[in-house]
Amino acid sequence: MELFHDPEFWVALVFIGVVALFYRPAMKAVGENLDARAGKIRAQIEEARKLREEAQALLAEYQRKQRDAMAEAEKIIATARAEAVRLKADAEKDLEFALERRKQQALERIAQSEAQAVAQVRNTAVDVALAAAEKLIQGSLDQGKRQALADKAIAELPSRLN
Repeated sequence: MELFHDPEFWVALVFIGVVALFYRPAMKAVGENLDARAGKIRAQIEEARKLREEAQALLAEYQRKQRDAMAEAEKIIATARAEAVRLKADAEKDLEFALERRKQQALERIAQSEAQAVAQVRNTAVDVALAAAEKLIQGSLDQGKRQALADKAIAELPSRLN
C-alpha cells in the first residue's frame, strides 16, 4: 500500500475532503443566492406584468374617453347644425314677416296717398265749381237776387253742418 505513503494521495484526499466539507455550505449559499436572484427576477417580472396591465387599462380608459369625447363632439356638432337650421328657418320666417309688414305698410301709405289725392282733387273740383258758380251767379243775377241767395244759404247752413 504504497498509496497511503504517497503525499500526493494525501493532498488529493484532503483536497477532496475540504471540497466535500465546503461543498454543501457553498452550494447552499449559491442556491440561496440563485433563489434570491430568481425571487428578485420574479418580483421584477410581476411588477412589469402589473405595470403592463395598468398601462393597458389606462390605454383602454383613454381610448374609451376619446370615443366618448368624439361621440360628444359629434352630438354637439349635430345639435349645432340643427340649431343653425332652426335659426335659419326662424330668420327666413322673420324676414318674410318683415317683408309682408313693409309691403302692408307701403300699401297703406299708397292707399292713404290715394285718399289724400282724391280728397285734394275733390277739394280742387269743389273750389273750381264754386268759383265757376260764383262767376256765373255774379254775371247773371242782380244785387237783390244775390242777397236773397246768400241769406237762404246762411239759413240752410246749420242744417247742412249736422
